[in-house]
Amino acid sequence: MSDVELAVVGAGAAGLAAASALRAGGREVVVLEASARAGGSAQTEARAGYLFERGPNAFRLGPGTLAFLRAAGLEARLCAASPASRERFLLRGGRLVPVPMSPVALARTPLLSGRGKLRLLAEPFVARGGGRGESVAQFATRRLGREAVEALIGPFLTGVYAGDERQLGAAAVFPSLVEAEARSGSIVRGLLAGAFVRGRPRGRAGSWSTESGLGGLVGALAAPLGGALRLGAKVSRIAFEDDRYRLAIEGESSGELRARGLVLAVPAGAASALLGGLDAAAGAALAGLAYAPIASVSLGFAREALREPVRGFGFLVPRGEGEALLGCLFPGELFPGRAPAGHVLLTLLAGGTRRPDVLALSDDRLVAGLVGEVDAVLGVRGDPTLLGVARWPRAVPQPGPEHPGRVAAARAAAARFPRLALAGAAFDGVAFGDALASGAAAAARLLAEERT
Repeated sequence: MSDVELAVVGAGAAGLAAASALRAGGREVVVLEASARAGGSAQTEARAGYLFERGPNAFRLGPGTLAFLRAAGLEARLCAASPASRERFLLRGGRLVPVPMSPVALARTPLLSGRGKLRLLAEPFVARGGGRGESVAQFATRRLGREAVEALIGPFLTGVYAGDERQLGAAAVFPSLVEAEARSGSIVRGLLAGAFVRGRPRGRAGSWSTESGLGGLVGALAAPLGGALRLGAKVSRIAFEDDRYRLAIEGESSGELRARGLVLAVPAGAASALLGGLDAAAGAALAGLAYAPIASVSLGFAREALREPVRGFGFLVPRGEGEALLGCLFPGELFPGRAPAGHVLLTLLAGGTRRPDVLALSDDRLVAGLVGEVDAVLGVRGDPTLLGVARWPRAVPQPGPEHPGRVAAARAAAARFPRLALAGAAFDGVAFGDALASGAAAAARLLAEERT
């Protein structure tokens, strides 16, 4: 058995961020990762002159994410998406319709009827109501109207969560909007009041990556760890004895490890099982969180092989408009070096809670079906270059209305143990940038506890 100062379980974005922040605080850290590679789903590959992502394609720079990357010395690596990224589309009746991104565009959009637009604009005059425990559909219908939910909110959640607005929880998915209503009686009034608060940490607008993709970013976080990053090391059990955490490890690095402090940065199911060994209530609070599966298919085309021009961020496919396809991204239009000159890169996303069965299809059937759906929209001439197929059976957590309470209960139970923090997509937001910020915040909690 070996002893270390601090251990991080999980080497996804949250775990790597936690380890980086702890090392910056002068602490000895060991990172234990069950799989054969670090970075979780953030994987970037180069093939046939293309640079493509197998998992997330870009992220937003919230204040916590930006502060972490700045402190880690990685801000200079960031690459902003081109202005074209502000143009996004929804599939409506078989054709692409721009998503309204300004008041003028909202007034002109065919995505909403005149009545739907008036109902949306009436939000500041809708009486405060409802309460905690609403689904996104319940909250947004009450505040914005059913038409806005079906035409705008639902498709947006398809892109972020691959989920269903009727099952996702409003407080988990749109915490700032729920808080705005609670504070000011209106989403609009609450957000406007918050916009003028001085001294609030700010992030940066737009979508971001690096020239080497998200894989390059997690690689930059993993490289300084050296031998402190142990791959193929699955933590199967945790106990707390003599003011130390005792970790049983399976796999290539099998054995036991003792640590004074611990960050758990693993998916909800694994966190539930490990925490259950310390505190049954903490484990039970995280049990049963659903995940949406996603298949990602990356294809290269000669630009003239597509009848319709490719521009903007891409398009989403609302419920009822397609079969397996959830959305189609245009990464080559956003970041430099993603496609050879005269070619375009498409990333097709399928599955989600809508069609989880597609992950069981063979590559040939999956690709053929998705290319057929894209053909109906963009007009495909000839065969594409198949760059990669990735399947993520547990890609995106699906936080329901009870999720914030579950997370609070798990963290309250974990707080009964010293120097123990929880981080990751199951706790603080499902996006890649959220995971980085979550890991950094977990490290900050441990460092603050040690100083008191």
